Amino acid sequence: MVSTWSAARAWLTEHVPARADLKADLVAGLPGAIGSVPDGMAAGVLAGVSPVHGLYASFAGPTFGGLQTSTKLMVVTTTGASALAAGSALAGVPESDRADAVILLTLLAGAVMIAAALLRLGRYTRFVSHSVMTGFLTGVAVNIVLGQLADFTGAEVSGSVAAVKAFDLVTHPSRIDLPSLLTGALALALLVLLARTRLALFSALIALAVPCLIVIVFGLDSVQRVADVGTIPSGIPMPRIPDFGLLSPSLIGGALAVAAIVLVQGAGVAEAAPNRDGSRSRPNRDFTAQGVGNIGSALFAGMPVGGSVGQTALNDTAGARTRWGAVFSGVWMLVILAAFSGLVGTVPMPTLAAVLIFAAVGSIRPAQIVTILHTGWASIVAFTVTLGATLSLSVTAAVGIGVVLSILLQLNQEQVDLRVVRLVPVGRDQFEEAAAPKTLHDREVVILDVYGSLFYAGARTLQVRLPDPADAGSPEVVLRLRGRTTLGATFFKVIVDYAERLDRQGGRLYLSGLTPEAQRYWDEERLHSQGIRLETFGATPRIGEATRLAYEEAERRLVRVTRRGTA
Repeated sequence: MVSTWSAARAWLTEHVPARADLKADLVAGLPGAIGSVPDGMAAGVLAGVSPVHGLYASFAGPTFGGLQTSTKLMVVTTTGASALAAGSALAGVPESDRADAVILLTLLAGAVMIAAALLRLGRYTRFVSHSVMTGFLTGVAVNIVLGQLADFTGAEVSGSVAAVKAFDLVTHPSRIDLPSLLTGALALALLVLLARTRLALFSALIALAVPCLIVIVFGLDSVQRVADVGTIPSGIPMPRIPDFGLLSPSLIGGALAVAAIVLVQGAGVAEAAPNRDGSRSRPNRDFTAQGVGNIGSALFAGMPVGGSVGQTALNDTAGARTRWGAVFSGVWMLVILAAFSGLVGTVPMPTLAAVLIFAAVGSIRPAQIVTILHTGWASIVAFTVTLGATLSLSVTAAVGIGVVLSILLQLNQEQVDLRVVRLVPVGRDQFEEAAAPKTLHDREVVILDVYGSLFYAGARTLQVRLPDPADAGSPEVVLRLRGRTTLGATFFKVIVDYAERLDRQGGRLYLSGLTPEAQRYWDEERLHSQGIRLETFGATPRIGEATRLAYEEAERRLVRVTRRGTA
């Protein structure tokens, strides 16, 4: 009973803000909600479903996910990348089933995110290459721009990917509807002009409202409206259960892709918006928050959501002090839906396209791209391949290629970074670095130290770079492994082979500086079962002492071997 009360009190202390903070968060939530109206609708269009799904997600994501985040100002809402991934996953679903399919997709993605949190996979987000992520996000931005040109100009286009659709439009300019083009251009001009004014917080809403009034007043019937895309329900959404009959391998793959994108982007939000009180963000808790946000979004017929860099920045700019700023953003959004949902259908589609194009262009980071292009061939290849895959393939395939490429880059880096050096004794427990020999000599004691990873490719690279004992008699090798807590099976195999080669030449291998965990792994029973002859020396508090002991033991053994040879 006491522990339950303590836990409840701790939760209240962390989650319930002071009165002054509560007022600031309540006010800060309103600009976020207003900004979510065009953003949410545009995300729905980007995903190939009714804009109303984006609006519902903009209410449910911040409300359900906001209370869970460790990054206190993070806003869990619709994002361009997750919407594009959702649209890619829904591409093969019949149009009549997409409304139900997007809800199921959102639920599956949320479940994957929570599973990732339970498995504590947050630490693995740092292994996604910066070059790969930049290439992917740049490709997403370009895809959004190219994919929205049809709605922006009111033209009918065909093609399997956004680049092909854009090419079809450019080669058939007669399909462009002039009123639609002018409507979209006006919205885009307003977004650009208002971006650096005091009205910047409301620029997207103004860019929707002004062209909408012009279209209505002048009766521009050729301009497509949101209501033409699908029925817009009135009032607030009600909870519903997804149709599990639509479950398919492509939908599951799409959910995995959405989850991967959202989780990596969420980690980026945590870096971009650190907590003001100095507390560190916890990736697994943010995973949980985004998962809960997606499940809440699915419950209210919304689409996938995730940590949004833009909305989080807006939340900060508007004066939010705690995570309740994001929650109130969702609450305000619900109020807007209840009062103004009937107006949603009158919004011209070119204006939503303009909002997406403006946001996509703004998300491209030329400085980061230039830095990558000057970093080296590996970064250039990673960026270019991922960018090309994102532009030419489905988002799911591009994410898969990006993940595989990140792994390959990591393995390659392990190989490139691995360096073997020789340690030459110069005093008591002191050593001087020198170049490692390529071959060993008769009756010589060589101490080696290794820089870099010893997993997978690193272990295989070590195998190649260890000095060759083939022509040496009684070579003694000390391999220093201080600070390495775990050593994989590949490394074990490499050491077994090298110890056997030394043994055939009458020599011996010594492992020094082993942690207690590593030493238990190299116990006598395991070594005997493998037929290995080597010596191990555990690490001591004094750096270099274990290596010195191993070196002295190698010298004593060499003396014994020499005496036996001369006897």
